[in-house]
Amino acid sequence: MWSFLHKLASPKHFYHFAGRLIPWLGWSTLLLMLAGLYTGLVVAPTDYQQGESYRIIYIHVPAAWMSMFVYMVMAGAGAIGLIWKIKMADIVASSAAPLGAAFTFLALVTGSLWGKPMWGTWWIWDARLTSELILLFLYLGFIALQSAIEDKRTAANACAVLALVGVVNIPIIHYSVEWWNTLHQGPTVTRFDKPAMDTSMLIPLMIMFFAFKLYFGLTVLMRARGEILERERNSTWVKQMVTESS
Repeated sequence: MWSFLHKLASPKHFYHFAGRLIPWLGWSTLLLMLAGLYTGLVVAPTDYQQGESYRIIYIHVPAAWMSMFVYMVMAGAGAIGLIWKIKMADIVASSAAPLGAAFTFLALVTGSLWGKPMWGTWWIWDARLTSELILLFLYLGFIALQSAIEDKRTAANACAVLALVGVVNIPIIHYSVEWWNTLHQGPTVTRFDKPAMDTSMLIPLMIMFFAFKLYFGLTVLMRARGEILERERNSTWVKQMVTESS
């Protein structure tokens, strides 16, 4: 296992491993996404309180979960790159940031669409919404800081520090509905005793969660491969690969 992980730290080995994994992730993502959307939008029953409008959870909730998950991946990769100077960790953090920003933006937009019929307003400075908006600013700050610094190593170190400082916002997002009086509903799936959702509604939600996670894995690998080629374009193995493919 350690030997395998050590090899993945090499851009060359990571590039070829990702290339073999991408087709499997692509088909798995497509199948799960179709299954999740069908069971969530067609098969799952109508909610007795919210009617059909609740079905937006099959996009909103996985996007919100992924917004926090991706940030932890980005911060973890940033820490590895900062401490052990592993180039691939920096590439993974860089590749994950735009995806995390997209998931966060999607969570905010779908939350706003859901909030209008439920709360009577598109936006309110609710603890959960505000902390999620701060998360979007952290992602955008990471991307902007990375673009502002020309030296890749310096940019990676600065972005890693920013990402690690921003980790404090993740538990605030998660526990905000418990710590403060908020319009946002409390935890339903992550309750320790029992999820407050019927199984017929919960199963499509979990399918969509895994579909979103596989989509993240697929896209981050594709972005990382592109970043590797950009950074290693003058290396012997990239030149040889280009020559063989031409």
